[in-house]
Amino acid sequence: MGFELACAASDVPTDEALGVSVGGVDVAVARDGEEFFAVQDLCSHAAVALSEGEVESCSIECWLHGSRFDLRSGKPTTFPATEAIATFAVEVRDDGVYVDVARSTNGVTPG
Repeated sequence: MGFELACAASDVPTDEALGVSVGGVDVAVARDGEEFFAVQDLCSHAAVALSEGEVESCSIECWLHGSRFDLRSGKPTTFPATEAIATFAVEVRDDGVYVDVARSTNGVTPG
């Protein structure tokens, strides 16, 4: 499958994530400064969209119960979540953000 266009870099807010579908997988695209990240758009605790939460300090928050996940590793950094979410490789080309959902970069299979 490889890298597929997820969105324009200019469409990704600085303090929120953008929910997109890439290759049939729901993905939250987020940025920390000029670095872009793509994670599974599903909280491992409550099965709600992470793209509806806030992004801060290289983490994304689940709006429902406040769990936070590291955008680099997918690991939860606050409770109640205890399981990691899938993370995906990202490439930025011109204004495009490309994501490879064929395999997660942290070994977690998207649920």
